[in-house]
Amino acid sequence: MTQQIPVTPDAVAAASGKAVSVLSHDLAYKRCAIVNVVLVGPPDAGDRGWVLVDAGVPGSRHAIEAAAAERFGPGARPKAIVLTHGHFDHVGVLESLAAAWDVPVWAHPLERPYLDGTASYPPADPGVGGGLMALLSPLYPTKPVDVGARLHDLPADGSVPPLPGWRAIPTPGHTPGHVSLLRGRDLIVGDAFVTTAQESAYAVATQEPELHGPPRYFTPDWTAARTSVAALAALEPELVITGHGRPLHGPALREALHTLADRFDAVAVPRHAAPDQGASR
Repeated sequence: MTQQIPVTPDAVAAASGKAVSVLSHDLAYKRCAIVNVVLVGPPDAGDRGWVLVDAGVPGSRHAIEAAAAERFGPGARPKAIVLTHGHFDHVGVLESLAAAWDVPVWAHPLERPYLDGTASYPPADPGVGGGLMALLSPLYPTKPVDVGARLHDLPADGSVPPLPGWRAIPTPGHTPGHVSLLRGRDLIVGDAFVTTAQESAYAVATQEPELHGPPRYFTPDWTAARTSVAALAALEPELVITGHGRPLHGPALREALHTLADRFDAVAVPRHAAPDQGASR
């Protein structure tokens, strides 16, 4: 969608070079190349007092550790890593960080095969259109990581054991076990939808805020993706942190999210997607 939405002031600060952008007292994010990781915990949380959501692209370990040290103090380790899903740009340094920090990893049970080394995701679809990022998508890794010894399944009741007060909401489509995290009206959505045109290298570079469906080149189930966006819109979030693009907030965010849900087939689903994947054309 092309409607632009105001970003949080701290998101602007992050774009100017600030290592960690504080969005509320205990929420911060760090952009690692094309993707965001989220640090949940107040600045004085200290060692084992915070949680990392997602684990960046390959090569981002130093940036994530530096962001954690800046926010929580030198050497401050999280008590857990929680994953929205297991795509390469969300688990790029998962194995090395989990080992270095000696922490458990939590994810939806349907993501387990992609996190314990037993299954690969389907190959990317470069024919979705939208720009260079989509054309390059066949080069993106699809092989699984293996953190099976540390891996825990998120409970079926929606609780998130390392994050009391948060709920894990199944939001499949982009991957089978994709989850979003909700606390009150704060929402971390991974790639259930994004706030930049992720298929376009220009949009990824400029990070102009606008709502889009999940990255097309790695989304195999458009029916589920549509249902997930509609469910997230119904939550009427005040603040959203996505896996790609800047965090957004306020009434304009909610209006744009409802529009995305209402017009999902027209604005999100690739034209060549099969009818049973959700394209009604």
